[in-house]
Amino acid sequence: MSDNIYPKNPRSTVNRLRGRGSFFDYMLIFTAAYDYETIHGIVNTCPIVHVSFTPSPDDSFPAILPMLGAMGSFESPQASLSDAPLNLYLHGYVSSRLMRLPSSSEATEDGLPICIAASHFDGIVLALSPFHHSLNYRSAVLHGYATLVASEPEKLYAMELITNNMVPKRWDNCRAQPLKTEMQSTSILKVTIVSASAKVRVGGANEDRKDEKDENVRGKFWTGVIPAWTAFGEPVPAEANRVAAPEHITDFVATGNKDGERKAKEAVKAQNK
Repeated sequence: MSDNIYPKNPRSTVNRLRGRGSFFDYMLIFTAAYDYETIHGIVNTCPIVHVSFTPSPDDSFPAILPMLGAMGSFESPQASLSDAPLNLYLHGYVSSRLMRLPSSSEATEDGLPICIAASHFDGIVLALSPFHHSLNYRSAVLHGYATLVASEPEKLYAMELITNNMVPKRWDNCRAQPLKTEMQSTSILKVTIVSASAKVRVGGANEDRKDEKDENVRGKFWTGVIPAWTAFGEPVPAEANRVAAPEHITDFVATGNKDGERKAKEAVKAQNK
């Protein structure tokens, strides 16, 4: 077994169903993954991650927030997505509830327990029966302990990491040295991941065997996949803008659109193992 995987436990183990017969077959055919590269890659290409936590013992409902985040290693900044487990850094306003909780009595000795989800939508899978309609997707769920980053060098590292994860090279192409007030108003959470798993669904519909053999049914209804991907539009300058769109932005738009389309179309042809 490879060492480059997150440990499986009851909380993170994906229970893959076998066979056919459950409504919406995305619950039936997908690949489960625990390797660093797959999980880190899904998170770092997802524009928004969703963070779940328990706001207080008095509140019976969990809270969930859309946030900006990126995975990296302050101790080993050059570490690749596949080399080792990475930390997840989250950016937020200093007085927000989530940023205050790691210092409260709700946190454990290891930090605040949280769950992070990231998902990509790659296509709509249309079958002969609505029973077997589905989606192609890539998703990751991570569990870990969140602590506030206290050191300024690590805080700056995390801010640069998150900024460049939004648009590569952006940190060096803006007024990147934060002001004192900006640093004071911004908090960074460092999440140490303890377990994680990914699910990836690709391919076409998992048709009912009876429908596959019925030429009358097959001759009436269209089946297939509608590929889907995030498309970036032409950059729109701000009213106060004074410069032309730089190369790092136009390259990001062109590359992002090309890669998104490629992955969505590859998912149509791929087969789950």
